[in-house]
Order: sequence, then structure tokens, then C-alpha cells
Amino acid sequence: MIRSLGLLAAAAAIALTPHPPVVAAPLDVRALLEAARGAPPMICALAGRALAGYGWGNNGPDAPVTPAAGALPSPEWSDLSQLSQADVDQALDGLRATDPCVREIAARLLGHQRRDAVATQLVARLGTNDAGERAAVAFVLGLVRPPAAVDPLVRTLRDAEWQPRANAAWALGRIRDGRALAPVLALLRDAQPVVREAAVVAVGRFDSSSTVATLMRVLRQDEAASVRRVAAWALAQIGSRDATPALTEALARDADARVREMAAWALGTRDARGASAALLAALRDSDASVRETAAWALGNARDGAAAAALGEAAGGDRDEDVRGAAAWALGNLGERTAPAGLVRALRDASADVRTKAAWSLGNIGDEAARPALRDALGRETANDARRAIVRALLRSGERSAESMEDLLKSSDPEVRAAAVRGLVGRDAYGPWPWPWPRPRPFP
Repeated sequence: MIRSLGLLAAAAAIALTPHPPVVAAPLDVRALLEAARGAPPMICALAGRALAGYGWGNNGPDAPVTPAAGALPSPEWSDLSQLSQADVDQALDGLRATDPCVREIAARLLGHQRRDAVATQLVARLGTNDAGERAAVAFVLGLVRPPAAVDPLVRTLRDAEWQPRANAAWALGRIRDGRALAPVLALLRDAQPVVREAAVVAVGRFDSSSTVATLMRVLRQDEAASVRRVAAWALAQIGSRDATPALTEALARDADARVREMAAWALGTRDARGASAALLAALRDSDASVRETAAWALGNARDGAAAAALGEAAGGDRDEDVRGAAAWALGNLGERTAPAGLVRALRDASADVRTKAAWSLGNIGDEAARPALRDALGRETANDARRAIVRALLRSGERSAESMEDLLKSSDPEVRAAAVRGLVGRDAYGPWPWPWPRPRPFP
């Protein structure tokens, strides 16, 4: 029974997480179903919420009869911010449990409580003798973010164990009280990389330009790649142009691809003047994620000088995500001539790349691309790519009777509607489709 509750509790912990983590390991369905047998209603309900996708997609919340209907708590239980004091006391006791799943669920439940009295009880627990409990309490305080916790959390930065120190730094970064900045900066010399990483993330959230020089030093010198990576992220949050040299240096020279990727991302989220040369060089990086992010950053920088290199990447990079990012970036540059590589991308094996290439050709509006677009329309089978091609044709001035007749007879109503709009001189779809590269990495 304990093991069963542990498995169900893990699913419940995911349900209580604002942004559920991606689980790389395959799901053991047999074990999960066995764990569900005889589970208490609350655990069953929380696990069901997790498996339903936490409210995303077609999870059937309005179904009239679910398998456990009548056995689960009423809908009122889901207001986790209104736990009774007795329930809060139970959760506080759960923070000292030896079972990590129990401790996790207790922390997540307490993380919904915003009452001052609960915060006071949590702060008092920072003095417990159990390092695991102190770390859990610091984590909860980071979720709740009570101003009264700042001084106790600052004291916890000197804890003898690394777990409370790391969570205290993380929590102070979320509270963002300026009094904590100097003590958090002191942790950048901590012996534990996880603690330094948490401190760097917190410094980035303080958003203080006075920390730029320190963060650049961390980016250049810290021995742990994970710490250097979040230093690049933190510099992006602050947005100072003074950080450009350190970020371009990391992009060109850091031995770890994750650091180079984050440096490219950081350069793409801020004023990247002076970084174009480094980003162009990164289009030839050995790591696909670095090349993809560099292409994305060049699109954000809107430097027309990058068009030729991005065209080569869109039409010839060996990685599909890189080709797609480069094709998307070309549509952001404001150019009026389509690179040959972008036109070649209309024949890419990936429908996503073809869609982004057609979208960019629509933004460019190059009349010379019309023959390739007509050919692409004749063989395209993916709906999004086909609509993007129609938009590109109309934006590039396509008005031939034959092409317009084909568009008006299309089986796709959106294609027919676009053709009608084009005939009367109106834009097709406005900015649709609006492809965007995959979300970039965050700490």
C-alpha cells in the first residue's frame, strides 16, 4: 500500500505543479493501475488531474459520468488556497515526513496558502534540525513569497547543508527584496554548483544592472557549465548592452553546447547590435541546438546582412529544426529579395520547414519567387503549408487568371477565401500563419 500511495502521490505532485515537468522515462502503466487499486479518494483525484493534462486539451472535465464519480471529493476540494487550519497543520507535519512524495505533496499544498498566519508557521520551521525539512520550507516560501520571510531566508543562506542554501537563494529571487541581493551574490563563491546556479538565477530575477560585471565573470570563469549557462540567462534578463562581449565570447568559445545555446538565446532577446558576426559564425556550430538558436536570434536582430547565411541554412542545414528557424528568421529581416536557399526550402521534406519558408516568402514579396510558389502549390499536400503558399503568391503579386482560377476552385475554403481577398486587393490572412521556433531553454 505504501508503494502504491507513493506512485499515486507522484502523479498528484505533478497535478499540483503549475507547469508539469516533461517526463522522459516511459510510463509503467501496469504499476500505475496497480497503485490506483484502493487509493484514497483525494490521491485518486489528484492523480486523475495529472493524467488529464492539468486542464490542457480535451480532458473531458464536463463528462456526465467518470469512472470514479461519486467516490471522489466534490469539486469544492480543488480550491487549494482555502485549506482549513487542520489541513494546513497536516501539511506542515508532512514537510518532516521521510517519504519524499508525502513531503512533495505537502509542500505543493502549502504553496497555495497566502495567509500571513501560515507564512509565520512556515518561517518558524526554518529553524528545524532536519535539513530536508528546512529545504522544503524554503521551497514553499519561494512559492508563497511572503515579505516577512526575507530575513529568515537570508540567514538560511548560511545553512550548513547545501539543499536549504540553494532553495533559500531561489526563494529570495522570487521575492525580489533588494536587501537580499548582496547575501545572494555572496553565494556565487559557494562550493556546490547547484547553490551557485540557484544564486545566479536569483540575481537575474533581481534585475539589477549593478550585477552585470559579476555575472559576466561567472559566465567566463565558473567551472560548472550549468552555472555558466544560467549566467547567460541572467544577463538576458537584465538586458544591459555591456554584456554583449561576454555573451559573444561564450557563444564562440565555451566548450559546452548548452552554454553556447543560452548565449545565442540571450543575444536574441535583447539589443544584439555588435553580435551579428558571432551569431553568423554560430550558424556553423557543431551542435544543432546552437545553430537553431543563432538563426532565431538573427531573425530577432533583423540584420539584413544575415540574409545570405540564413538562406544557406534554410536550404541546406542537415537539421530540420535549424532549417525551420532559418526560414522563419528570413521573414523577419525586411528584405525584398528571396535567397535561393529559402526558395529551395519549399521542397523540404518537412512540412513545418515548407510552411515557414512560404510564410517568409510572403513577407518578402519577391516576384521572382512566384514560379517556385506555383510549382509548390501544385504538389503541396499539407494544409498549413498550402495556405502559407497561397498567402505568399498573393503577396508577391500573383494575379494570373490560371492561378486564380485554381485557387477559387480549391477544396479548402480558407484558400478560396484568400483568393477572393486577393482579387479585391486585400491581404490574405494578415500575418497568418505565424510560425515560431520551439521555446528556448530556461533555467
